[in-house]
Amino acid sequence: MTTPARTSPVTLQDVAAAAGVSLATASRSLNGSSRKVNEEYRERVAAAATLLGYTPNLSAQAVAKGATSTVALMVSDIADPYFSSIAAGLMRAAEQARLIVTMAVTDRDAERELELVRTLRGQRPRVLILTGSRFVGSELEEALVKELRAFEETGGRVVIVSQAGLPFDTVVTNNYSGAKQLALTLVDQGYRSFAAITGAPDLMTSRDRLRGFADGLAERGLSIPSARIVEAGFTRDGGSAGADMLLDRGTADIELVFAVNDVMAIGAMSRFREAGLSIPTDLAMAGFDDIATARDVSPALTTVRLPLEAIGRAALEQALTPRDGERRNTLAVDGEVILRGSTPPR
Repeated sequence: MTTPARTSPVTLQDVAAAAGVSLATASRSLNGSSRKVNEEYRERVAAAATLLGYTPNLSAQAVAKGATSTVALMVSDIADPYFSSIAAGLMRAAEQARLIVTMAVTDRDAERELELVRTLRGQRPRVLILTGSRFVGSELEEALVKELRAFEETGGRVVIVSQAGLPFDTVVTNNYSGAKQLALTLVDQGYRSFAAITGAPDLMTSRDRLRGFADGLAERGLSIPSARIVEAGFTRDGGSAGADMLLDRGTADIELVFAVNDVMAIGAMSRFREAGLSIPTDLAMAGFDDIATARDVSPALTTVRLPLEAIGRAALEQALTPRDGERRNTLAVDGEVILRGSTPPR
C-alpha cells in the first residue's frame, strides 16, 4: 500500500517525534539556542530534520529570540556600482558571520526610505544598515530617527553609511576632504578652468563633494563660475544630461569637468564624445568613488578612491561589535586621489 504524499508542512513536533526527543530539545537543537543540548540528541534531531525535509520557521524564531539571523541592507540604487560594491563587501562579511542579507532600494527618496524602515522593522532583522547620502533639511528625518531608535530598543542594531549626524553607529566617508584634495592635485597638474556636474542640492554627498572641490580651488585662487555648475540626476544618465547642459552653454574655454561621482562622469564622457569632443584632448574629466568601471573606460578615469567593499565589511563589523555603554561609534574613511589618463598634465 502506498502512503499518500504529505501535503502539509513538516512541523518541529514531527521532527521531535522522529528523533525521540522533547519538543524543547528539538527546538534548542535547531534554533541555535545558547542552552547546551546533548550531542547525541542534537545529531538525532539534525538527522530527523534532514530526513523529513524540515525547514525552520524564521518568523517563529524571530518572535522567540527577538530577531532573525538577517541583515537588512538599504541602498539608493543597486544598479550603481558604488552600492553594489558596498553590498558585496557586506555580504562576504555576513557569510562569515552566518547571517543572511536582504536588500531594499530607496531610489534616493526620503519618504520611501522611511516606509522601508517601518516595513523592515516588522520583519525583525538583527541588523539594519542604511547606505546612501542623507538629505539636507529632510522633514522626515525626525520620524526616521524615531523608527530606528524603536528598532534598537527591541534589540536590533543600526549602522548608517554616509554622513555623520544621526544618533547611530556610522561609517563616514570623507567626501569633502577627498574632493578638496582632488582639486588641489588637478591644479598642480596645470588645470585652471573648471566646470562641475553635481546632483540635487539637498543630497549631502553631492553638496559635500562640490563644496570640497570648490574650496580646494579657492586655496589656489581659482573658482568655478556658477554658469558652469549644472545639476542633474546622481546617475549615468544624469551625467549625460549634465554634459548636454554644458554643451549648450559652450565648452570651448573649459579645461576640465568634475562630476561628483564616477557614474555621472562616465555618462558625461560618452555624451561629450557623441558631440565630437575628444577626452582628454578637448576636455579632461574627473569623478569620485573609483568604481571598477572607472579603470575600464578609455581613457581611464581620474577619481577619488573609496575602499567600497571594505566599507561594507566595516559596517557589518560595527553592527556586530558590542557597544561601550551608550556611546555611538563613528568610523571615518578617507579617499585617495587616483590620477589616470582622463587628466594628463597640461
